[in-house]
Amino acid sequence: MQLPSFIEDHISQVPALQLLMKMGWQYLTPDQALEARNGRSGNVLLETVLKQQLQKINSITYKEKEFEFSEANINTAILALRDLPVQDGFLSANQVFYDLVTLGKSIEQAVMGDKKSFSFRYIDWACPENNIFHVTEEFSVLRSGRNDHYRPDIVLFVNGIPMVVIECKSPAIKDPIDKAIEQHLRNQQDDGIRSLYLYSNMLIGLAVHEAKYATTATEKAFWNIWREIFYRNEEETNYLSNLSHLKNAPLPDSEKAALFSERYKYVLKYFEEQRKTDQIVTEQDKLLYSLCRPARILRLIFNFIVFDDGIKKIARYQQYFSVNQTLQKIAKKDMNNRRVGGVIWHTQGSGKSLTMVMLAQQIAMHPDIKNPKILLVTDRIDLDDQITNTFKKCGRPVVNAKTGRQLADLIESNTAEIITTVINKFEAAVNQLESGIDSHDTFILVDEGHRSQYGSFNVNMLKVLPDACFIAFTGTPLMKKEKNTAAKFGGIIDEYSILKAVADKAVVPLLYEGRHNIFDVNEKPLDSFFDRVSEPLTPYGKAALKRKFSTKNQLNQADQIIYARAWDITEHFVANFQSTGFKAQLVAPSKIVAIKYKSYFDEIAKVRTEVLISPPDTREGEDDAFEKTDDKVKQFWKAMIDKFGNAEKYEKSIIASFKKQDFPEIIIVVDKLLTGFDAPVNTVMYLTRQLKEHSLLQAIARVNRLHPGKDYGYIIDYFGNLQNLDIALNTYSGLNDYENDDLDGTLTNINSEIEKLPQAHSELWDIFKTIANKYDETAYEELLADEAKRHLFYDKLSVFVRILKMALSCYEFVVNSKESISLKYKKDAKFFLALRISVKRRYSDDIDYKEYETQVQKLIDQHISTDGEILKITQLVNIFDKEQREAEVEKIIGKAAKADHIASRTIKAISVKMNEDPVFYKKLSELIKETIDNYHLHRITEAEYLTRAMALENTFLSGKPSDVPEQIQNDSNKISFYNLASSILEPVFSKTIVGKDVFIALAVNIDEIIQSLIFINGALLIDWQNNRDVEGKIRIGIDDYCFDLMQKNQIQCPLNLIDELIEECLKVAKVKYVK
Repeated sequence: MQLPSFIEDHISQVPALQLLMKMGWQYLTPDQALEARNGRSGNVLLETVLKQQLQKINSITYKEKEFEFSEANINTAILALRDLPVQDGFLSANQVFYDLVTLGKSIEQAVMGDKKSFSFRYIDWACPENNIFHVTEEFSVLRSGRNDHYRPDIVLFVNGIPMVVIECKSPAIKDPIDKAIEQHLRNQQDDGIRSLYLYSNMLIGLAVHEAKYATTATEKAFWNIWREIFYRNEEETNYLSNLSHLKNAPLPDSEKAALFSERYKYVLKYFEEQRKTDQIVTEQDKLLYSLCRPARILRLIFNFIVFDDGIKKIARYQQYFSVNQTLQKIAKKDMNNRRVGGVIWHTQGSGKSLTMVMLAQQIAMHPDIKNPKILLVTDRIDLDDQITNTFKKCGRPVVNAKTGRQLADLIESNTAEIITTVINKFEAAVNQLESGIDSHDTFILVDEGHRSQYGSFNVNMLKVLPDACFIAFTGTPLMKKEKNTAAKFGGIIDEYSILKAVADKAVVPLLYEGRHNIFDVNEKPLDSFFDRVSEPLTPYGKAALKRKFSTKNQLNQADQIIYARAWDITEHFVANFQSTGFKAQLVAPSKIVAIKYKSYFDEIAKVRTEVLISPPDTREGEDDAFEKTDDKVKQFWKAMIDKFGNAEKYEKSIIASFKKQDFPEIIIVVDKLLTGFDAPVNTVMYLTRQLKEHSLLQAIARVNRLHPGKDYGYIIDYFGNLQNLDIALNTYSGLNDYENDDLDGTLTNINSEIEKLPQAHSELWDIFKTIANKYDETAYEELLADEAKRHLFYDKLSVFVRILKMALSCYEFVVNSKESISLKYKKDAKFFLALRISVKRRYSDDIDYKEYETQVQKLIDQHISTDGEILKITQLVNIFDKEQREAEVEKIIGKAAKADHIASRTIKAISVKMNEDPVFYKKLSELIKETIDNYHLHRITEAEYLTRAMALENTFLSGKPSDVPEQIQNDSNKISFYNLASSILEPVFSKTIVGKDVFIALAVNIDEIIQSLIFINGALLIDWQNNRDVEGKIRIGIDDYCFDLMQKNQIQCPLNLIDELIEECLKVAKVKYVK
């Protein structure tokens, strides 16, 4: 009996081709596709098909007669499609293409003696059956500026235009979907095949049991899964039944002959045997069937792609279905001739603003809605350009209402318009309209960050616009009282909860940590001062004054509290997030406090911050209506206006810098940017003021946006909002049948996660309970020979390490845990992580490293690999200035203290030098820590302890270990490469008779290869570290040398170890060889 094949072609590519063909895509062999391209691999348009289709779907209707476009005009249209403005940039050219195929083109032609402009289209979006759909495979495309080719697995063409590119992977390889996405991203680089991707609108990665999709130039983190949503049980049953029937139906003989005529001819028998029994529907099948049916894919491309702030985006599945569900509801009128809207609850960060734009566009184009007036009310000013561009398809202009009066006039006018405005202008307009107006086929779409329609304002709205269709978008759950009001607008249309968004990886989970300052009150002078100040007051007046200055809010504004928190925030941010690309937002209780925080951050000088507040007279964030705005606030505001010109430029400049530049790292706000602010790099929110109800939920959602390498958003709370959070989560209800259960997972309390650490630790050790000698490392590996136990070990270790990382980033855990327990966890984690590496190498498992974000890696380095106790014995001193450091050491009394000082300072320097030679400095750090441990265990005398510490320090300053081979002893670069080679390849060479000579040869030759490529005539190439071509040549050079060396010594070395060596050597070279 023949077994299933895991070859990519057999398990993914051919099944995908067969399903696409059964769905209506006509198969072209690679040769036929090349012929349609006029035999040129640099041309990606099937021009023979394109020309024929353009003649078919285009005609001129003039004076009730039909005319064809001239051949010259057909050629002009093809030329416009071929000559995209690539000089303006890849995505800009792609947007020109998108506009061209969706909007069409105006072409002049003389008809009956009159020269007129007529509309010309490339695709018939309204009638899919008028188009022709082709599929081909191994589509060879000439690379930019090169003579070689890339060959995407599958390309789908509409009327000869390549609209969809698909990469297939076998599920037997490591991270197959990631590999497919990475291949797409490689293809879109400037030396790839952008000539093909210029025409792409949908990109797909397939791996049988996994499948994802995206659009042009989408970063890896933002690729989406697709879930088909069913509103009745029979819908799902029918969907699966139809898909299964289609998958298992035979291909017509002619199509089968075409598919298996060339490169797949040899596997025809395999697939014929496979079809004798029905096959199970896979995730790959579901995604192709859901997205690539001709009518569905045209609808997705035409209606659900937008360009938002220069980034091309395609709808996620919840956006697609919520828009369709809403259109289905509002297209009908009720018995009162009204269109009934409702509420769409899509959790913060899931793209509800763009859902609103997509919905508005389709309302404007709906055949059953004649001449609608559409009003989009949003708190995102930056959506205006996006909305204007999107509505080009409708052929209707977009008007931005700048004032309430202008908006009121637009609402009262009889013209069908698309209007954009912000919430306060909308409120002003409604208040200016005195009586009800005819609002049939008026649609009000409100992104209600301020939830206005749930308060008294909704009464005025309904009074002034009695027949309008209201559709509200909310990102936070509705309060129970709001839920009742929402029913008046038509109830709930669609919901997409935080649990679903986290499960779909549409947003990141939020972790909460509470922190607290110990308030130390100097009682006597405080009381004495208070008595003097309050002497003229009555006892009641004194009591009122005491109450005012003893509130929690007032205590949180004490100067020393602000200073202490500024230091704590600085240390937390620097240790976990600085230099990772991630940023933070600090929420202050008032403007003056925000400015104080900024002042202290500047004084500390470790993080760069900016303050963003509204003008002083808005009284933002002030709790006392009679309190005068501090002069410092006015001074600060004047300085900002002097610097930026006006309030709008000030705000836009700070936001743009925060989103797109390295600085500021932390943005300090009071009430601004707590809603409607979308910056994916925003990862940490430091709360120093009270927030309640939906304001709290909306604020913390600022850090849940997706960004490459971001696994969590962090809420670090200094005020004590946890009780408010509990109240908010209990007060706010879910929608329909979803109550509090739907809010589970909205926030993960770090402390509750850490409580699971002992259990996770115990479960990990439980795997090895049968081992008699716990010091016998081989016994652990032998026990894990059983595959089931091995994978259980991997799972349990992952859970333990994940929770331990959280614990090590939690201030309470570090301070309150017994040192012995914490040390035990760290040592065990270190041992089991090393064991996992060894076991995976030994049993040839598919190594499944999780690519942890950079800041969590910092925690690992600090607490497991190179960490030591940092004792504040002296002021900070430059570790690399030996004389200065020795002068500080002389101030310290006692040999043990002196040794501790040397050791701790050396460990701190190691964290700075790690990139230069990770193997050497990591080993050195372990030796230093061992020396410290030996001292505290009284194993050696103080004199021996000091001697060892100074010896290790001298080793560090010399930059080389004592066992370095003589041949490379005076070359730090070769020493680094030698250490890497001996560390990474030791498991292979330990089984051979070959000694250190191989590692020496590797170090010398790797260094020579690198130098030969980065130096020209003795001069170092400028910015070679960012030169992909140079980096590629280095990789190839080292790889070729390693291959020859292994052949020469007859050694079998796993390719993944060679790859690891190359990567680590490149990292070191980029640090070592700089100008």
